[in-house]
Amino acid sequence: MHNIALGKIDKLIIHYIGNKNSGDGVRFADELTDFSKVEERLNHLLISNFKAEELHHFYFDPNLDLNPVYTFVSSFFSDEQSFIDESKNIGRYLYDKSTHPNIKGGELCVLHIKDCQLNDEIVDCFALFKSENKDTILKVNSTNKGFDLTDITGLNINKLDKGCLIFNTEKEDGFIVSIIDNTNKGTEAQYWKDDFLSVRPKKDDFHQTNQFLGIAKQFVTTKISDDFDISKTDKIDFLNRSVDYFKKHETFNKSEFEEEVFGDNNLIESFRKFDNSFREDNELDLKDNFQISSQAVKKQSRVFKSVLKLDRNFHVYIHGNKNLIEKGVENDGRKYYKIYFEEET
Repeated sequence: MHNIALGKIDKLIIHYIGNKNSGDGVRFADELTDFSKVEERLNHLLISNFKAEELHHFYFDPNLDLNPVYTFVSSFFSDEQSFIDESKNIGRYLYDKSTHPNIKGGELCVLHIKDCQLNDEIVDCFALFKSENKDTILKVNSTNKGFDLTDITGLNINKLDKGCLIFNTEKEDGFIVSIIDNTNKGTEAQYWKDDFLSVRPKKDDFHQTNQFLGIAKQFVTTKISDDFDISKTDKIDFLNRSVDYFKKHETFNKSEFEEEVFGDNNLIESFRKFDNSFREDNELDLKDNFQISSQAVKKQSRVFKSVLKLDRNFHVYIHGNKNLIEKGVENDGRKYYKIYFEEET
C-alpha cells in the first residue's frame, strides 16, 4: 500500500471545457481562482476520492516526450510561473480529445499542491479534476413571514467525476500519477485515461498481483475447457484455490502457485502456454516472483465468481471443498447435485 498525504494548495485555476464534436467551445480564465473560502472543502474532495492502491506512469509511443500532458506538466515543474499558460495548454488538449458524444462539458480545475508526501518522499503535485455531473440542492431562504426555497446547481463536494494527481518524482519513467474516473466506464468513452492522459500502471506489487490473478481467471474461465473435460464445480474450485493462494502467502512464486492450484502436470503445462501467450499478446512484463499486494487481492477477489447457477431455480455459492459436492443423473434424466455438510448455520 502506497502512502499519500496531500500538502497545501498553492494555486488553483478553473477553465470550462466543452464537447468539441458538439461545438461547445472552451472558456479560459486569465487569473487564478480565489479558493480561500473553500480550501477545506477542496482538500476533503481530493483526499476522499483518490486511492493510493494503483499508481500509473505517463507513456507515449514511440517517445514519452511526445505525450502532451507529460510535456505541459514537465514545463510547469521546471518553471512555476508558467502555471496559467500550461493549464490552458492542458485545457486545449483536453478539448481536442473531447469528441465522443457521451462526453459532457464541464469545469476543469487545475491545482498546484506543495509539500505532498508520497511514501518517503516530499514532493509537489500538479492536480487536475473535471466536473461533468452537477448536483442540485435546495437552499432555504429567510423571509419576513417565514421561509422560501430556491434550487442551486453546483459541484459535488464529495465525489469527483474525473481527476489525476501528478507527483514530481520519477520523471524519466513518466512521473507518478494517481487517477480516478467515475463516469463513462464503457471502453468506447474512456477518453480521460487513454486518449487524454495516456497512462499505464506502474509496475509495482499491486500491478503484478492484479495482472497475474487476472491471467489465472482468464485461463480457468475461457481456456481450460478447450483442453480438458472440466466441470463447473472444478472451475470454481480452481478459482477459489487461486484466490486462496494469494490470501495465504506474502510472496508469489509461480511454480509454487501452479502446483498448489492445478497440481496435475498436464494442467500446469496448459496454463504455462496460456500465460506466455497472454503476456505476449497484451505486452505484459511480469515477474515470476514478487511481493503480494493484499489490496490487489481484495480488488480482484470481487470478480472471482464462485456461484454455480442451476437453471433459474438455484444459485449455489461454493467457497471450499469441492469433494463435498456430488453430481449425478436420475434414471429419468434429471440432473442433480448432492451437497454434504456438518451443520446448518
